[in-house]
Amino acid sequence: MELIHGGDRAGYRMTYGREPLDFSVNVSPLGLPRGALRAAEEALKRTGQYPDPLCRELRDALAEYHGVSAERIVCGNGASELIDRICRTRRPKEAAVLTPGFAEYERALSAQNCRIAEIPLINGEDFRVSEETVRAIPESCELLFLCNPNNPTGLLAEEGAVRALLERCRETGMLLVADECFLDFTEKPERYSLIPALEHGRNLAVLRAFTKTWAMAGLRLGYVLCGNQKLAEALQDAGQPWPVSSVAQAAGAAALGERDYLPKLRNLITAERTRMIRGLETLGFRVIHGEANFLLFQTEHRDLFHRLAEKGILIRDCGNFPGLGSGWFRVAVRTPEENSRLLQTMGEVL
Repeated sequence: MELIHGGDRAGYRMTYGREPLDFSVNVSPLGLPRGALRAAEEALKRTGQYPDPLCRELRDALAEYHGVSAERIVCGNGASELIDRICRTRRPKEAAVLTPGFAEYERALSAQNCRIAEIPLINGEDFRVSEETVRAIPESCELLFLCNPNNPTGLLAEEGAVRALLERCRETGMLLVADECFLDFTEKPERYSLIPALEHGRNLAVLRAFTKTWAMAGLRLGYVLCGNQKLAEALQDAGQPWPVSSVAQAAGAAALGERDYLPKLRNLITAERTRMIRGLETLGFRVIHGEANFLLFQTEHRDLFHRLAEKGILIRDCGNFPGLGSGWFRVAVRTPEENSRLLQTMGEVL
């Protein structure tokens, strides 16, 4: 079975017989917050009970955190499960995806026999989402996924482009799904988030996840904030009876109370991202100056993935992203010590 995402630690262990230093997934290097860990441990004592199918306590905590009505929040088993749920609920005849972009959008749309309009981001413009990008979206599209910042480029969409997208949604009825799963890693997330636009955005949904920001990849917890209650109810009905475990619900609610965690995380990522851009460019790579907790780069050394794997380091080969191809790779921004090891090992294998 061919995997389309990074983070295949089990496959690495089977091949190399040891644990890798994993730069292929973009999870917070600070790990799970202490309060969230304690809440998860307490929840483990109650695993003989079913979890709340409506995630009421977690949704109330999210409502207070984001200033959005709890009735417009739906929780799921990670962002990927919610992407699938959105596509099953809406069943669009035609939808648009930006390329290169997160593979789950196209996979979920294809499962609904949806015609997909691939809107290419221009290599020569460092794959920026601009107002020209918006103009390229066919008027017949009923749904668009906007990953902001984009995965794998790490770039934020131009503010004018986002305003144009919102206006297009109001005019055509197209549903805009803003995937903000990496937005909390940027320096000014409040400037770019579309959560405030939900109040007047009936054709808007904002996707978030605890997976990356709060280091809960193994717990699987995501949520979507909906611009109208009817969409939220449809998404809730489309889910399985118990989509989120008790452990994930408890950890998520507790994480929202860890107010010092995100500022510390952003300071770390901002400083280390700058250092890694400089280090990667010194090695001769073309680096896309992303604004999230990962960096996309291009090199003529197309066997870099395998060379680093032999040295105990796992990176993301981006050759399977539409619009990229062989020679493109992505690395997470991690702790200073880990980032130094990556750069040093890259220098050695080159």
